[in-house]
Amino acid sequence: MDTQETSLGVRDVNMGNYLWVYPDPLIMGWVGYKLGWVICGLGWAGLFYPKLTSLTGVTRVLREEGPSSKIVTIAGYSVIKGRGEPYESSVFEAAGYKWIEETETIPYGLEVNVDLKLFVHVPKLEKYLTITDGAVKRFNAEKKEWGFEQLIDLASFENTNEGYIVQDTCSFGAEIFIVKPAKVQEKVTFISNPPRNVFTWEIPHFSDMEDKFYYSDDFLVGDRYWRLGFNPKGGSALPIYLDAQGFRPDAVATNTWGAVNLRLKNQRSTNHRERYSAAWYPIRSGYGVGVNSIISLADLHDASKGYLVNDAIIFEAEMVKVTVTNIVSV
Repeated sequence: MDTQETSLGVRDVNMGNYLWVYPDPLIMGWVGYKLGWVICGLGWAGLFYPKLTSLTGVTRVLREEGPSSKIVTIAGYSVIKGRGEPYESSVFEAAGYKWIEETETIPYGLEVNVDLKLFVHVPKLEKYLTITDGAVKRFNAEKKEWGFEQLIDLASFENTNEGYIVQDTCSFGAEIFIVKPAKVQEKVTFISNPPRNVFTWEIPHFSDMEDKFYYSDDFLVGDRYWRLGFNPKGGSALPIYLDAQGFRPDAVATNTWGAVNLRLKNQRSTNHRERYSAAWYPIRSGYGVGVNSIISLADLHDASKGYLVNDAIIFEAEMVKVTVTNIVSV
């Protein structure tokens, strides 16, 4: 069986410059890389700007942080300037993988997804020119080489005023991130009219209540516990709020959508006072959303209205829509 070499290439179609990463075939579950480059006498046409630019989907931007996977420094660039022989770095580990040299073939069915960035050091600016196209490179037996056709204008690179070569020394780098698709997902589902979605709170001795917040018992709808709250003497009107509390055991704790019809029950007819409220409730407990006025205190105390009877009022919460969250397979 013939030995095959797998290369992730970054090449100038005009042989102006060549920078690549070699991922050799996978052995025993470990993957790695070796970095190589060639600088020849011709450069690709067009201007290069050391700032964010785009050419056929490739972006170039300066950053202070160096590459995390590999750096190769050439001390003595003038010796090899204009020559066509490649330089290949030693094998190196990246993103938890190690690539092995002199293996035969990439095993059938193997795929490695790579998010690749290549770098050219700019000592003059104490920064690194970062080149990427944002696309995930999928390596397999059919596709063994990936890269960018144009890395950097050779004339700009060799111009000492640009700051890439200092004291005949230059550096290149690579940053490899292995993209492993998630096997599970967080699925948020909106449930209309969930089971046991009506909660009734009767409050006796209303006239004895103080100027403070009172809260109902917790009630469970969907994955979460809820409660009602109000201050009977906080202003000229009666407010009512729905608070989100903790979660049922084994629930996925996330933001929760709560849509509710808040009612002050009329105890003598069906002429209830009702307000609709809906919001995303955060994970923390005690967050309340509702209405500042479901009825004026004047109307509440009007005995003919039928809302305050025998010194008692009745609130009702009808949860018309909530979310439940599950972790499921992709």
